[in-house]
Amino acid sequence: MSQTHFQRWLIMVSLIMAGEAIFTLPYHVTRFFRPTVLEVFGLSATELGVAQAAYGVVAMAAYFFGGPLADRFPARKLLAVSLWLTALGGLYLATLPGYYGAMMVWGFFGLSTILFFWAALIKATRSWGGMSQQGLAYGVLDGGRGLLAAVLASLGVLLFSMAFPEGYELASAADKRVALQQIILGYTAVTALTGVLVWFTLRSLPEVSASVHATIFGHFWEVMRFPAVWLQTIILVCAYTSYKAFDQYALFAVRGYGIDEIEAAQIVTLGAWTRPLAALLLGLMADRFGVSKMTVICFVILIISHSLFAFTGQEMGSFSYILANTAVTGIAIFGLRSLYFALFEEGQIPLGMTGTAVGVVSIIGYTPDVYVAAIAGYLIDSNPGLLGFQYMFMCLLGTALIGAAAAYAFTKLPKVVSTSP
Repeated sequence: MSQTHFQRWLIMVSLIMAGEAIFTLPYHVTRFFRPTVLEVFGLSATELGVAQAAYGVVAMAAYFFGGPLADRFPARKLLAVSLWLTALGGLYLATLPGYYGAMMVWGFFGLSTILFFWAALIKATRSWGGMSQQGLAYGVLDGGRGLLAAVLASLGVLLFSMAFPEGYELASAADKRVALQQIILGYTAVTALTGVLVWFTLRSLPEVSASVHATIFGHFWEVMRFPAVWLQTIILVCAYTSYKAFDQYALFAVRGYGIDEIEAAQIVTLGAWTRPLAALLLGLMADRFGVSKMTVICFVILIISHSLFAFTGQEMGSFSYILANTAVTGIAIFGLRSLYFALFEEGQIPLGMTGTAVGVVSIIGYTPDVYVAAIAGYLIDSNPGLLGFQYMFMCLLGTALIGAAAAYAFTKLPKVVSTSP
């Protein structure tokens, strides 16, 4: 089906909205309003971390099985159904369930946001880019998702602050419950309406032919033999660990330095605004200087920023200091998000094995979904005040060092192309 220029970009806008809206309920609520979530839900940081770990456990299996579903069913249907299922989960989340209910809903989100969605989104984006505009497709997708995330976060924080005209500290428990429910229901509405948008706008998206399923396991073992795949997996694990820990920054500002909840949400929101800038800027620089070299630089920035938070005390706890270092950290984290899948081309993984390689790297690389929140919660609860967060940043510093070493090793890989199809 032929497309007009308007239809083509409407499809990309829909993919951007779907790619971010699907993750607002499992991620945005706790990232930007974590102190209030803990208070209203009646959870400790450890309990919330364990509940969110259920998301990662379910998602690991969903990454593996999502690919065949994306090859069998149209992306339009898979994306829309995923968004609507996630919105149903949002309705349940708005009831503010306890510990076991939180575990159940985050496990459900792991299914609804990954199994029917992730591979279908990647496939639809590849279809949009065609043979000659793959870089444009993925660059616009990630930068656009970052911009939308920042807009939604800013609106959420604005509405949240307006709910407490006399200040958060003077608000009653009932007022806090109502404000958080409104935020959750707002994200739920955006998710559901985006499903409607996708259902209608992706009708003209050309579908990619189904893969030859008989060769899947043959490709799997072949992919496992590439050193580039293993190095890329290490890079993804280390980069995604810092990304997942970004969820703790609002709580870090409140409990570590005594900053109020509104200012803490503003700090994390500014960090989110670095995403579209970092995605586009680092992508352009990677095209000129090399993806792996820019990956090394991003990890070096993380090493510095994590060290500052890990080894400085209350004397460095000003709002401006935390704001500046959070912004720098955001540039490195979101820059890495735009780079780690681009390493496939530099690593010279055969084009016919790209899908299998994405699956292998994702299954292992996204394991921080399982353990980061739980470990961070344990460290925070076991070491009250700033100390628990310093221990967390020491752990992040260690993973950044490992990631930098893996990225540097990637720059030294011999440029040999496999003869496998």
